Amino acid sequence: MKPACIELLQDRMSQAVRQIGRPIQIMEVCGTHTVALFRHGIRSLLPEGIRLLSGPGCPVCVTDQGTIDALIELACRDDTLIATYGDMIRVPGSKTSLEKLHRSNIRLVLSTDDALQAARRHPDKIVVFAAVGFETTAPATAVALRQALQEGLDNFTILCAHKLVIPAMRALLEGRNDKIDAFLCPGHVSVIIGSDAYRPIAEEFHRPCVAAGFEPLQILEGICRICEQIQSGQAKAESVYPAVRPAGNPVALAMLERFFEPWDGPWRGLGCIPGGTLRLKKEYESFDVLQRLNRTIPPSPEPAGCLCGQILCGLAEPDACPFFAGQCTPDNPIGPCMVSSEGTCSAWYKYKGR
Repeated sequence: MKPACIELLQDRMSQAVRQIGRPIQIMEVCGTHTVALFRHGIRSLLPEGIRLLSGPGCPVCVTDQGTIDALIELACRDDTLIATYGDMIRVPGSKTSLEKLHRSNIRLVLSTDDALQAARRHPDKIVVFAAVGFETTAPATAVALRQALQEGLDNFTILCAHKLVIPAMRALLEGRNDKIDAFLCPGHVSVIIGSDAYRPIAEEFHRPCVAAGFEPLQILEGICRICEQIQSGQAKAESVYPAVRPAGNPVALAMLERFFEPWDGPWRGLGCIPGGTLRLKKEYESFDVLQRLNRTIPPSPEPAGCLCGQILCGLAEPDACPFFAGQCTPDNPIGPCMVSSEGTCSAWYKYKGR
């Protein structure tokens, strides 16, 4: 980063905070922002009076315990093949994890194309793609479903755990953590949904929402814009990320609209959020593995004593957890916030004080 640019942004933030006259709390919704903030030492560049809170923006972390247990239960069947992204394999379920099952029917994939290829190569198996992520990855799942339809891949299914960002932000302000003053919004999600998607949050709750990319200067500029909005008494939805358009990506949004609909689904730490989760529309339920096999998501409590749920709401920091850096480490995670590379606990363990 150029020192002159940093100093200019620091001066703008300091001036705004002085005029605000009180500490402000800004939640970075996205786990990628959380990691970037630590990796680049951005927290140390912020003036006194700005506190950053890590939010529920890690898709692996917010996947509820019941969904993890359902995926593990499916992996124990001889007629299935599980296709999942890397972090999901290590998330502890109530009794074990996919990694500890040591079963040959579990495949790590890098994309939905890999999951489709598994379905082509194993027509005798029900291939289950663990569909996690926010609006960033959900369009890729929709494209895979379209491809499976075109090819007649009847053995391709998904366990849908896609989440929606805006309902989670609303749920936080409506009771989980109404002390949040503003949101630093995720760049990649915003590319899909557009900066205008945050307007209801900004207008209804009077909270600034600024989308930013993941480079240091963009993050600092996003935080600076938030401070200046609060100082001027404004609350707007805006973006400092050039790739974000006000209306988002119409092609990706159309794919989501074709295959999915919002429903009141469970989140780790936030409970059941109205309209916060995606599910397949009725005409595509044949791709839902739970419908195919007549299974349900089991009720599963989160690990006793683990503070992942509170951390995801910005109500606690990792070092407040009795397990952090002792019983719970990246090599032996108790909760998902230590598993994921974008998890808050993982970022604290890797960067804070090291």
